[in-house]
Amino acid sequence: MAEVMQLFGLHWGWMALGVALAIAEIVAPGYFLIWLAAAALLTGLVAATVPIGLEAEIMLFVVLCALALAAARRWVQRHPVQSADPMLNDRGGQIVGQSVVVTHVIEGGNGRVRHGDTEWLARGPDAQPGTRMRVTGADGTVLLVEHLH
Repeated sequence: MAEVMQLFGLHWGWMALGVALAIAEIVAPGYFLIWLAAAALLTGLVAATVPIGLEAEIMLFVVLCALALAAARRWVQRHPVQSADPMLNDRGGQIVGQSVVVTHVIEGGNGRVRHGDTEWLARGPDAQPGTRMRVTGADGTVLLVEHLH
C-alpha cells in the first residue's frame, strides 16, 4: 500500500477528500463542509508541489480548516442572509396589528382570544367575550392585545 501511495502521491487523497466534501455540501447544504473542502484541496495542492510528509500535511490541513472556518464566520457575520419572510416561524408576530375577538373574558390581564380558526392565550386590559381587540405583540404563545380605538 505504501508503494502505491508513493507511486501516485498522497496529494490525490487530499484532492479526493476535498471533492467528496464539496459533493457532501451540495447534497446536504449547510455552508460548512465547503470550507473544509477548500482546506483539503489546498492541502492537496501544497502536497503535490512540496514534499512535506504526512504529519505536516495533516497539520497543514488542520490549520487551513481553522483559518477557513474563521474567515467564513467573519464573512457571514458581515453579510447576514436576509430571509424573504422573517416572521415565517413566528405565528404570534405575524398577526401583530390584526384584530382578534375575545372568547373567554380577559380579567386581571389574562384571557383568551380567537384569530381565524385558532384560539390564543391573551394578555391585556379587561374585556368581555365578543369584544374586538388589536394584537400589539406576542410573548411566546401569548398575544398582547389592546382595545380597538
